[in-house]
Amino acid sequence: MCGFVGAFDLSSGSQPIDEGLREELRRQVLEQSRTIRHRGPDWSGVYSGGSAILSHERLAIVDPFSGKQPLVSGDGKVILAANGEIYNHKAIRAEFASAYDFRTNSDCEVIIPLYQKYRDSGDFGAMIEKLSGIFAFALYDSERDEYLVARDEIGVIPLYQGWDKAGRFYVASELKALEGWCTTVEEFPNGCFLWSGGDRKPVRWYSRKWESFDAVAENPKASDQNGIVVNPSVIESVRNALENAVRAQLMSDVPYGVLLSGGLDSSIIAAVTQKFARKRVETDSTEGAWWPRLHSFAIGLEGSPDLAAARKAADYIGTVHHEIHFTIQEALDALRDVIYHIETYDITTVRASTPMYLLARAIKAMGIKMVLSGEGSDELFGGYLYFHKAPNAREFHEELVRKMGKLHLYDCLRANKSLMAWGVEGRVPFLDKEFIDVAMSLNPLDKMSIRLPDGTQRIEKWILRKAFEDILPAEIVWRQKEQFSDGVGYNWIDTLRTMTEEKVSDAEFARRENRFPVNPPKTKEEYFYREIYSELFPSDSAARVVPHEAGVACSTAKALEWDAAWKNMDEPSGRAIAGVHDKAY
Repeated sequence: MCGFVGAFDLSSGSQPIDEGLREELRRQVLEQSRTIRHRGPDWSGVYSGGSAILSHERLAIVDPFSGKQPLVSGDGKVILAANGEIYNHKAIRAEFASAYDFRTNSDCEVIIPLYQKYRDSGDFGAMIEKLSGIFAFALYDSERDEYLVARDEIGVIPLYQGWDKAGRFYVASELKALEGWCTTVEEFPNGCFLWSGGDRKPVRWYSRKWESFDAVAENPKASDQNGIVVNPSVIESVRNALENAVRAQLMSDVPYGVLLSGGLDSSIIAAVTQKFARKRVETDSTEGAWWPRLHSFAIGLEGSPDLAAARKAADYIGTVHHEIHFTIQEALDALRDVIYHIETYDITTVRASTPMYLLARAIKAMGIKMVLSGEGSDELFGGYLYFHKAPNAREFHEELVRKMGKLHLYDCLRANKSLMAWGVEGRVPFLDKEFIDVAMSLNPLDKMSIRLPDGTQRIEKWILRKAFEDILPAEIVWRQKEQFSDGVGYNWIDTLRTMTEEKVSDAEFARRENRFPVNPPKTKEEYFYREIYSELFPSDSAARVVPHEAGVACSTAKALEWDAAWKNMDEPSGRAIAGVHDKAY
């Protein structure tokens, strides 16, 4: 995982770019790239030619010695800057073994021969569909003076686009690389590509049948209306698909670990990783792993529920476990740096990113460069506690689809940028493309907290718990959902709410629409974060990039219709769900 900046459309019509201007723009792109060097501390590279400049900051995970970027085709005509991981690169390499002369062992190099295969047809949707991984890339074809920009289906990898006052087009891995240089900045949409040979607008390449409830409503169910398992093969399909995803994502030439909060999702990923960690997946598990001891990492305030649960899970799984304690003051002191790196003022993202940012620093100190994490499970299986109130299967599934479509704005953004602030790559097996298709095609009734014969509601994510109940302690498998910002210690959020209530005066808050006409803050806590964000990213474009909708316990605004008590609420903590969370407000 890395960072890059691309500048395109440098020439003016048929007039070639002046070499003096090219050198000036090259220096500018290097300056832009320097702002994201934390994403790639291992190597810097730049290409300048034709109507494009590409700069790359590399975090070396696969092929650390020969995989420098930008990557260049054998004939020197196709140049690629990529950020992410292509997990099926070996299969694609085999397909092009006789047709393309690979110059490195980088997993991302396979994008070049794929482009060469599809460029004449222009069917770049089919091209990108071939990739299984997390990625954003910018490719320049110097022979045709055309470029192709694309982002993975969910938006695990961040990508932004912008235009300067001369109309030049830029893309960058983080907003900060464009802010101040571009007059307009936007997020590049996930699951899309942009080809300069077309209409120069993002085109959706990712679409699935499961986006419609009708496509999944009649699929086989694992359990009946009483919660009794009647079709265990459905449960087994979940387990097999996730194990395949984890194994594929263990490709690494550097030390890696797992994040272990003690919640269901991270515990499953840690346990499955441990199953495969002793062998090197690059050799189809025929050779021993280079780093055979799996290390796990947890963070929390002293006495937090996550730390206690993570310890139990780690002892059971057998990882080398590292428990990181932080104080409220340390977290408060980090807030400005956190907002700078995550580039958002969204309340739940700031709350959760702060301990993750502190954890990433400790992981980096251990020499770990990559970690696997449990992001995405709650969106796939309806794990947030507000899903208990879903009125029917259609509403439940449609909310899942909405949540999947917003992951790039919240959890994926938090996980990627909090970790990459310290040059640590995060991989998310739940968001493996093939696993998503399995999970989202399940009958929604198997995910719902249905009413059982004894009058209780079935626990959230039941089918996922059943799939892995034999590899974890029962108290972990059946532990209630705890959002990360809650689980690190309830006092963290409580302090933020109290502190921001005191820091932002009633008079300031009353004038919030004058102070912030774009997305006026809805609470004093948001106002406090917005003040910091606006100092760091002052443009209106930067303000608009951040999502801004009401919700409860991480719901979308639409789901507020499920419970009349939520009508006037706007609180992302899971403790906002009275009657469901054990420690509800």
